[in-house]
Amino acid sequence: MMSVIGRKNAGKTTLVVALAQEYARRGRKVATIKHGHHPTVLDQEGKDTWRHYHEGKAFQTLIESPGERALFERTDEEASPLVLARRYMSNADVVIVEGFSQHEIPKIEVYRKSEHPTPIFDEAKHDPSQWIAILVDDRTLRFPFPVFSFGDTSWFNNLAHVAWSRAMVLDAE
Repeated sequence: MMSVIGRKNAGKTTLVVALAQEYARRGRKVATIKHGHHPTVLDQEGKDTWRHYHEGKAFQTLIESPGERALFERTDEEASPLVLARRYMSNADVVIVEGFSQHEIPKIEVYRKSEHPTPIFDEAKHDPSQWIAILVDDRTLRFPFPVFSFGDTSWFNNLAHVAWSRAMVLDAE
């Protein structure tokens, strides 16, 4: 398990998708978790599953379709990505999380100086051992963990290798 973090418009989703594609290409079963800050609309009002969940007030609604499945579930509080991965993704080879920067998961930060003045990582506040690497648009930046530059030609393959070797191993709980 690993987390991709960064500020708005840094490129988190693009990196999550690229890593997921790369690990899938390598024959790995990949699962992803996205942390949202507002309720997500995943169903259309008036459709059967929407009615089951919203009108029926079902605790869980699952839709099974050819080649895919979706679960809607009510929660009293937000779960950690570790709880979510253990509950729903135990058969995955790797779980890539987007967000959840406050949780103790190995992190890859995407930082664009062109978008924000400072990265999330702050040596005074954070444990550098929680960072797998940082991907930057400024080659002059130095951190106490691997730094990859968007401008380098081999950054992605190197990052994918480092991330795989430093990912958190989930044990059943």
